[in-house]
Amino acid sequence: MITSVIFIILCIVIIVTAMLTLYFRDLLASVVSYSVMSLVLTVVFLHLDAPDVAIAEAGIGAALTTCIFVIAVRLTRRREE
Repeated sequence: MITSVIFIILCIVIIVTAMLTLYFRDLLASVVSYSVMSLVLTVVFLHLDAPDVAIAEAGIGAALTTCIFVIAVRLTRRREE
């Protein structure tokens, strides 16, 4: 009972952070929201007894992809039109 409630809450958090990733106008805030979504997804994979997938998601999805996105945002110039 408790685990199903936690699972539903985690799924709702994933959906909300995915929507926030699309909603934010600031690119860095969007990357942070994506990173939070990826970390929560890692917890969901652990909850589903898939530790291999969780490690891959944490290493690639949360860490490596976030670093690449942050570097890309920092190298991008903002232009006013």
